[in-house]
Amino acid sequence: MYKILIADDHPLFREAITNVIRTSLPGCETLETENLENALALTLEHDDLDLILLDLNMPGMHGLNGLITLRNEAPTVPVVIVSAEEDKQIVLQAITYGAVGFITKSSPRAQMTEALQQILDGNVYLPSDIIRASKPESRRNRNDESRIPVELLSSLTRRQLLVLERMATGESNKQIAYNLSIAETTVKAHVSAILRKLGVHNRIQAVLSAGNIDFAQYLRR
Repeated sequence: MYKILIADDHPLFREAITNVIRTSLPGCETLETENLENALALTLEHDDLDLILLDLNMPGMHGLNGLITLRNEAPTVPVVIVSAEEDKQIVLQAITYGAVGFITKSSPRAQMTEALQQILDGNVYLPSDIIRASKPESRRNRNDESRIPVELLSSLTRRQLLVLERMATGESNKQIAYNLSIAETTVKAHVSAILRKLGVHNRIQAVLSAGNIDFAQYLRR
């Protein structure tokens, strides 16, 4: 079964997330620590770790610097940020810096369970409610260089635009397939085509670039 390291300085939260893991993943082994230094030591000691759940604000982290340090020391172990932080840019930055998911501590138990399963299945998990949120001022201040050129967007088919729109809200391939009533393999094919047409290398770059798109405008054509 899986072996998961829980790195968080709040004992009650460690207990809560451990209960979630044991309920949803029977037989799963968990390790616990309360700071980055011990997290690094345990990661190097246990080379069979399947996942690290990392608090963004525990001692030694210094924000996302701790994530970068951990990824440098143990690049093969997937890391998920678990935090009370709900700022969209921090969520996306965490993914850019190598996290495979971001789970907010305010998430209901069922949502945490779904997030963990999605991540262990090899997918990236983004909190859709935060990804959907967009402050008007952040759009005005967005650097033009991060925007997708009109000609590239125009190269996307209507179905690809619908898939990209749902990618931008944090939906997984499975969720997109359900909502658009198409097969998950079809979604994967669309995602690959979208990345190729937009000239980006991964899903996260596509999500970051799509943050300022008025999809309604393009879907009216």
